[in-house]
Amino acid sequence: MHITSTKNPQIKHLKQLQSKSKLRVDENSFVIEGVREIEMALTHHYHIVKVFIAEDFYQADLKFEEHTQVIRISSNVYQHLAYRSSTEGIVALCKSPKHNLSHFKTHAENPLVLVLESPEKPGNIGAILRTVDAAKLDAVMIADPKTDLYNPNTIRASLGAVFSNSIVLGSSDEIYEFLNDNSFNMYSATLQNSNSYLSENYKTKTAFIMGSEAYGLTTFWRQKPNIQAINIPMKGQIDSMNLSVSSAILIFEALRQRESIV
Repeated sequence: MHITSTKNPQIKHLKQLQSKSKLRVDENSFVIEGVREIEMALTHHYHIVKVFIAEDFYQADLKFEEHTQVIRISSNVYQHLAYRSSTEGIVALCKSPKHNLSHFKTHAENPLVLVLESPEKPGNIGAILRTVDAAKLDAVMIADPKTDLYNPNTIRASLGAVFSNSIVLGSSDEIYEFLNDNSFNMYSATLQNSNSYLSENYKTKTAFIMGSEAYGLTTFWRQKPNIQAINIPMKGQIDSMNLSVSSAILIFEALRQRESIV
């Protein structure tokens, strides 16, 4: 098959998936653009249904499963689909896996996880997932999500780390209950009644809990008696940092204590 019209039903469907979160959620499908990102999805066993290749731009040699349909598209159709300015000539239609707590498994004796409550900015989520991949955390748990995980901006900002991490989606109640039942030491990043993050021990089962960019943590997490509030001391006049930066500081302090990195 060779598609040359932007009005082709398959192309119109891809465009809708790129822009409509509800459709992505309803169909458990999303669009991946770029060689690196598609390769990451393949490496981590995502189910790629169709691949659309513009032969004028495509230079890679990715290997797909037999069930994956490969469709050639013209240059103008690809440019119509392309979300990024780079032109690698490949777009994929992929199925979304399950991300609920029942699918989360770890063999680590003292797992380290990051909990994000209602993060709103896909770019921030993507940046955090890159940090999580770099640190090899056991999981990212997104509580009460406000944006779907496979927003094109999240995929792009993560450089494909959205595919390499163990990610859990659930309500705050579900995630708190899981952490509590499994004897995690929980630390909330908030200024109220908090200790310096450098004064705590993160060598046992640890969960860092981070609030949204706009509102911070809700009272649900701040009022739990078994969650220790921690802060990152700052010298200047600003009393908060970007969510991805704050997360990285806490994560790598935990790794330093665990002697996982030099």
